[in-house]
Parts: sequence; structure tokens; C-alpha cells
Amino acid sequence: MGVNATQAQQVTFGLDTFGDVTTTSDGRPVPQHQVLRDVVEQGVAADRAGVDHFSVGEHHRDDFAVSAPDVVLAAIAARTQRVTLGSAVTVLSSDDPVRVYERFATLDGISGGRAEIQVGRGSFVESFPLFGYDLADYEALFEEKLDLLVRLRSEGPVTWTGRTRAPLDGRRAWPTTAGGALPVWVGVGGTPESVVRTARHGLPLMLAIIGGAPARFAPFVELYGRAVRELHGADAVVPPVGVHSPGFVAESDEDARDLLFPHFKANRDRIGAERGWPPMTRDDFEAEADEGALFVGSPDTVARRIADTVRTLGVQRFDLKYAHGPLPHEHLLRAIDLYGTEVAPRARALLTP
Repeated sequence: MGVNATQAQQVTFGLDTFGDVTTTSDGRPVPQHQVLRDVVEQGVAADRAGVDHFSVGEHHRDDFAVSAPDVVLAAIAARTQRVTLGSAVTVLSSDDPVRVYERFATLDGISGGRAEIQVGRGSFVESFPLFGYDLADYEALFEEKLDLLVRLRSEGPVTWTGRTRAPLDGRRAWPTTAGGALPVWVGVGGTPESVVRTARHGLPLMLAIIGGAPARFAPFVELYGRAVRELHGADAVVPPVGVHSPGFVAESDEDARDLLFPHFKANRDRIGAERGWPPMTRDDFEAEADEGALFVGSPDTVARRIADTVRTLGVQRFDLKYAHGPLPHEHLLRAIDLYGTEVAPRARALLTP
């Protein structure tokens, strides 16, 4: 697909974290309350390093500390000036769209218009029993609630009826935003149905590429553009497409891989044990770092791999999920600084013809 010079300057670069529960440098677990304060420091560091977006995921388990991204993002907003602040993702299926919009509209006001929402169905299901939802309604919950969230973006009276929550009859969500509508991205794992749904609502698409060669997602980018034009007219402007992938940056390729591997494996194996995956080997890790969706290495290596992915897919945004399992806070801070001050500028230069 490729990008031209103007598009290269418009590509933006973000960082994502789920607030993974970390360890100290000598291997002691860090309490969740300290992890939350560390995530705030990481968001401040991202702003200082010139990163465009900082996004925080929502989970309800003991290995991730963040269950209320908007609260964490509000703390970051009070100490930053320019970085966009969003969720990655808000599990909309087990939340209420009105409250989601109101919370992020509040964040938008506090941050001076820097809030955005990324919504998704979520790859973990702990929130469903926690908030009293039936997994049998997995599809219907997301479909209906996304429809309502899109209507709420008008910031006017909304009339809506569905089967998964109470109807609205000319009701409004408050506060309103200075921009008149919150940016809402839809995170998808790579199914045609999810891509077409996002196109139908005319929302930006965030592709979660967490394994395998990123080039295999090119058909989804093409499908999205085609679906937007078929659903909204041949002259419709196609909203941005972004990529979210795991990775890590250190001074050298060897340092980055050696620092990351034990922590990445610990996180991957814990989740894998719940899902029936075999333990990750070092060879698996190296293969994913060489050819797959793991963007790990020196600033030059990571910048080149990001530029290749952006160019191949023709996307407008790249977000690196930089925190992995118990990887200590001090290494995360260094990775954030390298990503903002070295990786992003190099990637942008590589994308400029």
C-alpha cells in the first residue's frame, strides 16, 4: 500500500499498557497500588518524550492493576500537556455506554480536549460475571452498546431501544466536550465481521496484531476501506486505521531481547495456561521478534520494523504495548524515553520518501 510524504508526517505513535503487575529489580512483586502510581509516572514520561498517544487497558484480574482506566488517565492528565489519553480497551460489553461517555467526557474537559476511547469486546471475560452479564450475550452486548455509544457522540438528546439495557427517550449525557464529540476507536482482533461493523459506524479501526507477520492483516485494511465506501458512499473519507502490537526498546537488540524474554514468557505462559497454550520457548520468542508481531530491539531496529509495518499496511497510527508481565518499572521508563525520542522520529524519517 505504502504512504506518501504527507501521510508520513501524519502517522502518529503511541504507547499502551495494561498496568501489568511488575517486580522490583531484585524480583520482589510490586503491590498493585504502587503499580498504579508507576503507570501515572509512565504516562508523564511519555508526554515528556514526545509520544503522541498514551493508552491504558481495562482488566479485572490480579496480574493487571488497572480496572478503571479513566481514573488513571485523569491523574496523568493533571501532569501532562500534549499527549492524547485513551483506553486500550474499554470493555464496552460489560459497561454502560452512557457512563463510559460521561467519564471520558469528564477526562476530556480535565485534559483540555485530549481524551479518546478505544472500545472492544475484550480478550478476557472476567468482567462479565463481575458485573452480572451472561457470556451467552457476548455478541449482542457489544453490538447494541456500540450503537448507543455512537449515538451519544452527538451530545444531543438520544432516543434508543435495545434488549441489553434500559431504553433512552430523548435523554442526554453530560458533560459536553469542547470539540463536540469524543474520538472513539474500535479495537478488533482481526475478524471480517468486526472490521465491517466498525466501517458501518464510521469509526477509526485499531488492529490488535499480537502474533504472526503483520502483513497478513493487509486484507483487513483493504476490507475496511472498501466497506466504508460501500456503506457511506464512494466519496466517503476513510477514517484512520491503527496497529497495536507488543514490543520493547533498549539500547541494543541483545539487551532488549534478554531483558524482555523472561518477563514476556512469564506473562504469556500464565495466560496460556488458562487457554491451553504450550509454554513459550526462547526459539518461539526469537521467531516472533524476527518476523512476527513482537517489535523488540534497539531504537533503530524497532523503528525499521514499525516503518515496514506502517508502509505495508498503509496505516496512520502505531501503538506499542511496552509493558509485559513483571518487567520492572525502571526498564519501562527507559523504553518509553527511547520510543519517544528515538524510535518515533526515526520511523517517521524512514516513512518519508
